[in-house]
Amino acid sequence: MIQVEHVSKSFRIAKRNPGMKEAVKSLWHREYEVVEALKDISFSIKDGEMVGYIGPNGAGKSSSIKILSGILTPESGTVSINGRIPWKQRKEHVKEIGVVFGQRSQLWWDVPVMDSFYLLKDIYSVPKQQFQESLTELIELLNLKEIARTPARQLSLGQRMRCEIAASLLHSPKILFLDEPTIGLDAVSKLAVREFILKLNQTKKTTVILTTHDMQDIEALAKRIILIGKGKILSDGTLLELKQQFPNEESLDEMIASLYKSYQIS
Repeated sequence: MIQVEHVSKSFRIAKRNPGMKEAVKSLWHREYEVVEALKDISFSIKDGEMVGYIGPNGAGKSSSIKILSGILTPESGTVSINGRIPWKQRKEHVKEIGVVFGQRSQLWWDVPVMDSFYLLKDIYSVPKQQFQESLTELIELLNLKEIARTPARQLSLGQRMRCEIAASLLHSPKILFLDEPTIGLDAVSKLAVREFILKLNQTKKTTVILTTHDMQDIEALAKRIILIGKGKILSDGTLLELKQQFPNEESLDEMIASLYKSYQIS
């Protein structure tokens, strides 16, 4: 069970004008701007639920995921995940979550993927028998047999993403955070990833929080959608409810665009 209540988070960002003079000036006097990434957001997600968490760039999606995974600490509000506070009980918390960032890798670049898997086994202290069972299952379901002994740097993007998902699931987490898991993938690879995520959710009841700009991912995977814009939750409901709210829009992209327009968010 994920419970988020009145969470806010801001960042202090250094700003300066272009040019050498301004660069030298900033060494002694630096100007800062406070950016509010999250503004009093609240939501709850049940065990085994699959939720699409979407919004434009800079909306606060990644900040939310980092707080839920224990990487960031909010300035105010509370977060409880299976009875734990992520940033305070991080060691226990990370054993129950898996995280896939589409533009970042947890695989070691110059070694075979299998070496990364065994290193993650030690990091998460996964029992040998559990690890072997998970590894065998993931290699089969994600079709990794031919690439598991290849260095990560020699894999295509689609191959690497399948390995990234496997790496996040070796310790059998109860919750999976997916941040742009299909970014840059071809159509065949996208279908394979979507099918695997669906099967994982249905068979193991893994809770999945999916952030993406690909509305086809959302339509294929998530029944519930949470929309965020400028750090605020704009909408939280089912895909069917959203379609009823915008009956004249033909696609999900158009519905989302209309909703953002109503809040004056681009």
